[in-house]
Amino acid sequence: MARRSDAPKPTLVLFVRHGQTPTTGASLPGRAPGLHLAEEGIAQASAAAQRIAALDSVAAVYASPMERTRETAKPIARALKLRVRQSLGLIECDFGTWTGRKLDDLRKKPEWKQVQRYPSGFRFPKGESFSEMQSRALDTVHRLVAAHPGETIAAVSHADVIKAVVASATGTHLDLFQRIVVSPCSITAILYTPGGPIVLTVNSTGDDLTTLVPS
Repeated sequence: MARRSDAPKPTLVLFVRHGQTPTTGASLPGRAPGLHLAEEGIAQASAAAQRIAALDSVAAVYASPMERTRETAKPIARALKLRVRQSLGLIECDFGTWTGRKLDDLRKKPEWKQVQRYPSGFRFPKGESFSEMQSRALDTVHRLVAAHPGETIAAVSHADVIKAVVASATGTHLDLFQRIVVSPCSITAILYTPGGPIVLTVNSTGDDLTTLVPS
């Protein structure tokens, strides 16, 4: 019997969290417009671009529509001589009425414990649920993977979105995704194969990406 040769080739997705902003760690900016990278974030994006450019080839650079993700993606695309393609499915979670609130104030709310311990059952007031966020992010990733068989792509997104994608790839329930750390401008590499995803690294901020291979 002839061996099948039409199976999809693995696609490597480099998930990049946007760089630091003036509100990182202080408030929940969500989808509010007008938030740009801080000076430190610009430097982080430049460093991430150098790391990604060291790979043999990257076929495309995608980014959430938010300013901070597009500004992070820009030096990556420039280093690769590509353009930034916007992807709505990579956008931040819709935090509804919590958008723009200070984290210190939100931590005092009784709902905060649910956000941390039972996120799969939580919906932000007049916003999105974590489950909806994970579902549309995974749908987007699967579409991008299907569009780039056998290639490497970069996807610049947000911490919660990337954490939810990592949770799915590792078979971890969404209620445990808050245990995953995704720092500003860190790179998370997931190889999507016909047999399922293989997580090569999570929250990488300085390692040589060229050494990442399945064990």
